[in-house]
Amino acid sequence: MHKIVHLKENHFMEAIALSEYAFQYKVPEADIPKRMEQVKKHSILGIFEDEQLAAKLHLIPLEVHTGEQKWKMGGIAGVATYPEYRRKGYVKDLMKQALEQMKEEGYLVSMLHPFKISFYRKYGWELLTNRVKCTLSKTDLVMQEHVPGNVKREIKNHHYQELNEIYNQFATRFSGMLVRELSWWENICDGESTAIYYNDNQQAIGYILYSVKDSKMKVEEFVALTSEARKGLWNFICQHDSMLEQVEMTLEEKDPLLFSLKEPNVKAEIAPYFMVRIVDAEKFLKEYAFQWSDKAVVLQLSDPYASWNEKTFSLKNGEVTVVSDKNLIDDISIIKLDINALSTILFGYKRPMELYQLELLDGSLGEIEKLESLVPHRPSFFYDFF
Repeated sequence: MHKIVHLKENHFMEAIALSEYAFQYKVPEADIPKRMEQVKKHSILGIFEDEQLAAKLHLIPLEVHTGEQKWKMGGIAGVATYPEYRRKGYVKDLMKQALEQMKEEGYLVSMLHPFKISFYRKYGWELLTNRVKCTLSKTDLVMQEHVPGNVKREIKNHHYQELNEIYNQFATRFSGMLVRELSWWENICDGESTAIYYNDNQQAIGYILYSVKDSKMKVEEFVALTSEARKGLWNFICQHDSMLEQVEMTLEEKDPLLFSLKEPNVKAEIAPYFMVRIVDAEKFLKEYAFQWSDKAVVLQLSDPYASWNEKTFSLKNGEVTVVSDKNLIDDISIIKLDINALSTILFGYKRPMELYQLELLDGSLGEIEKLESLVPHRPSFFYDFF
């Protein structure tokens, strides 16, 4: 393995410069102090050649939901290598080191936004969710029935606490949603408008995060806790019809909004978004809220990039234990799977039966059906980016 160092503050500008080159953007001079403050929260792993930063990876300390549960999550970002140093195995070494560091520091899961899904799959990350980007024209903006609540719009003085309370209620309906802190809200609302829907009891039950420019509205987040809030926020969007030619919205895949429109036949593109990986399988399985019953299963896990996960686990009577002697178990009762499959199953993107049909789980149909019954039916979603 190549020598990997933790970058200190005197190398942060080099890390920013590498990101600018690799991802083809420029941080405005006025934004550099803010970017430096953000980077200070990261653990940056780097590889140098001839005193030049050749490759680096950012590890961001975050948390995510699976329903009501929260997990310490290591966000992988800013993975980059200068072209003259590529194809030397630097990223492979950085990924392995990041996994070891996360294990040591108690991270149970990790997530990333892939430039190429197949590249990160080989390191154990798997698809987390899909999201829908829909494009609507002015003629699609037909208001629905009047609702009794009201919408309050803000451009600068955003009501972060109310936004976060709505968001948290929404997030617990899914697996994978980020646990947001105040600083995260300040960052995502910077330059955006927010509109909160209040019912007639003045309870905040929905919001949108959006911008309007050049006759186009971009709705980055549409979060409605009730049907009333959904109608109220949609009607608020429709009130902009004289200003707009187009509305672009990002939605959760099963959001009922499009179905509820007068003309649901709008352009909607579904694409995979973000990847997830269990870092410490034993701890994750022991803490995960299975739908326990009298059914029991045995999982034999493979994970070539995190050998500490290569164990056999028994899920029985509300308890997960490591099987030390596999001779005590009949081979026919074992489900063999890799860390990719386990991660995407427990975060709700794919069901055990789906992966069995794809021949990504090795086991008898009866055992797969038992696993199917143990895993909660909770969809996955993710609205953020890092």
